[in-house]
Amino acid sequence: MTGSPPGRRATPTTRRPPDAVVTSNSSSYASRLFTAGLPTASRMCNTHFYMPPLQLAVDVMSNGETSDEVLDFVLAAFPDYGLSPFLCHKESTGFIFNRIWAAIKREALSVVAEGISTPEDVDAMWRVNSGSAQGPFQMMDHVGLDVVLDIENHYAAENPNLPTGPRELLHRYVDAGKLGAKSGEGFYTYPKDPT
Repeated sequence: MTGSPPGRRATPTTRRPPDAVVTSNSSSYASRLFTAGLPTASRMCNTHFYMPPLQLAVDVMSNGETSDEVLDFVLAAFPDYGLSPFLCHKESTGFIFNRIWAAIKREALSVVAEGISTPEDVDAMWRVNSGSAQGPFQMMDHVGLDVVLDIENHYAAENPNLPTGPRELLHRYVDAGKLGAKSGEGFYTYPKDPT
């Protein structure tokens, strides 16, 4: 919906100020893909937050036209809210941590797709070795396997040399309607919402 609320006329005070900073929270799409050619591109960038919200790291990345003034402002402002911003020094699909996570996730999927292990054992080993509360397959279930597959397809479109096994495994689950926690079943089974 655009424009003013019903019964109100737009005034300069109800419009976005000309110095507003507009950001995306995309995890794997560069912001230049939707800011190119816009007259406000110098005030736009990507600030990617992580799940769950208790994780306080934030990727900050230019769209290629973002002004240094805006990047400096964003990097200085986030700590005031208890967040830890990290600047991507050049454009990168997946930014910083998600690139590292993508490799872990893809290899975990490969180990299962090749029949070397099971989601349960990979997760159990991950918890023992890392001290994390959840393993990669539990985390993927909570993100949504359809979303994980979309992200993997996006990575593969940029890099056709990635192994196909992880995407094929995800396809089997998604095609069967097993999308993770939101559908009640993914790599694990989840209790139905009583409401």
